[in-house]
Amino acid sequence: MMNEKIGEVDLKILRELQKDARVSFRDIAERLGVAEGTIYNHVNKLSDTGVIKRFIPDLNYTKLGYDLTAVIGIRVEGSHLPAIEEEISNSPNVSAVYDVTGEYDALVIAKFKDRASLNKFVKEVLGTPHIQRTNTMLVLNVMKESNGVEL
Repeated sequence: MMNEKIGEVDLKILRELQKDARVSFRDIAERLGVAEGTIYNHVNKLSDTGVIKRFIPDLNYTKLGYDLTAVIGIRVEGSHLPAIEEEISNSPNVSAVYDVTGEYDALVIAKFKDRASLNKFVKEVLGTPHIQRTNTMLVLNVMKESNGVEL
């Protein structure tokens, strides 16, 4: 779905869902002054077109024991980057993989419960064929962390 096809009602619905994805369609309809069926139809359209990918809880990973967040820059040789990014993306500790410009070819954001699991992950990545080097940075303080941007 292209931006010009997302109407003002769609954006208002998305803003409400960003605040609380568990809010009822009835509550959204009341807030926006439209019929509940309108909300249902718009949410289905937004889901069908891939604008809404899924509904997930916003977790506090520190409270779940994931005290280490690592930002890892990876340099890959040649045309192997897509396959390596796909492989790294499948790791349960990885929350984001970005194909980037600059000094590195990819940036990985991952969370770990302890140094041993971080160490194991980094060594596995380094042992992957066609990876030239990595640079691991540990997050000291989280100033902002969210799953999106405010619409």
